[in-house]
Amino acid sequence: LTTSVLFAATKYQYTEAFTPSTLQSSRRNHQTATATTSSLFASQDMFVDKTATHSSVTTYYGETLQKSSDLKTNACCTAASPFPHIAEAIKKVHPDVISKYYGCGFCVPDEVEGMTILDLGCGAGRDVYIASQLVGPNGRVIGVDMTEEQLKVAKETQPYHAEKFGFDNVEFHLGLIEKLDDIPSLKDGSVDIIISNCVINLCPDKESVLKSCHRLLKPGGELYFSDVYANRRVPKELQEDEVLWGECLSGALYWNDFQNLGKKCGFKDPRLVEDAPITVENKAVQQKMDDMGHSKLEFYSATYRLFQLDCLEPHCEDYGQAVVYKGTIPRFESGWALDDHHYMEKGKVFPVCGNTFNMLKETRFEKHFDFIGDWSTHYGIFEGCGTSMPFSSSAANGGVSTKGGGGACC
Repeated sequence: LTTSVLFAATKYQYTEAFTPSTLQSSRRNHQTATATTSSLFASQDMFVDKTATHSSVTTYYGETLQKSSDLKTNACCTAASPFPHIAEAIKKVHPDVISKYYGCGFCVPDEVEGMTILDLGCGAGRDVYIASQLVGPNGRVIGVDMTEEQLKVAKETQPYHAEKFGFDNVEFHLGLIEKLDDIPSLKDGSVDIIISNCVINLCPDKESVLKSCHRLLKPGGELYFSDVYANRRVPKELQEDEVLWGECLSGALYWNDFQNLGKKCGFKDPRLVEDAPITVENKAVQQKMDDMGHSKLEFYSATYRLFQLDCLEPHCEDYGQAVVYKGTIPRFESGWALDDHHYMEKGKVFPVCGNTFNMLKETRFEKHFDFIGDWSTHYGIFEGCGTSMPFSSSAANGGVSTKGGGGACC
């Protein structure tokens, strides 16, 4: 992930400090479904010409960037040290693959042995080859990317990794992540987990990507990905800047548009796992943004998990339920976090909303929990749920990165 995972009890203090004043007023006066729909239409209007964007991104990642150090900002850089087991897996990845890594975090979730994983925008294959080791010989990892130069490196090093790991469980496909239908081997309901590492923001048709993910996932599967988000909608003049788009900034979705879009595509309760602010550590790039009058535009690297569960509700409802973590997920014997505010200690009764109950009971995590309660009585909205900016690393929320916790469900 983008920042180290140090889980601490966190309770959100909801604020709309990062919401434009005109939108705040609109929310107060028009809390209707129409407002949500118009918000989605507004986000669709943001996208620039798709063909030009694909060409620009392909050129930037295939020709302009030759190694990680060629990046002009830290938006596509990982700041924290990986967990020991991930560090060991990285050591087995070919140096040519590592040198062409442009992601903003490591985005493979826990409990993946034997799973089928799809990596969207796999590039030269770093995360594919890490995931290959984690799923093991009985699992499968599929990489998709639109850049031939990147995939060439991934495929040329495939024999090296097969010998290093003792098995070959990966495959790579050239294609657009918003046109996954064009890849015959990808069947509906065939994938356990979809990952993506700082790539969806580069795609001009994000809705098609999310709809395809929902279609390809098995029931109970999840889209688990790191990406870049903004505190407001990115202006058109910045979207048209090829360098800023390639640096993962101009294509960043406004966080609320993303959540609404995810729900529209069938992911009813997007869960934030972790976030951290992005600093544009390049004077020329920052000056360009300032000169355009966008000095208040802020970016965040965040990891989300979106479950393919039709039983989820639009909001977190209270049914008096609870779970008890058994301490059986490898490397998390003392406690485990579902997301940034559900850290569950081993053996401790942990009250949850109905959505969290289902995210644990109707997925691969069921065997690691005991479940308390049923659906017979509804007690209203789960205490602490809200709809304001979720990133605890924002200045308005104290500037502290989100690292886990317990309490609220939104």
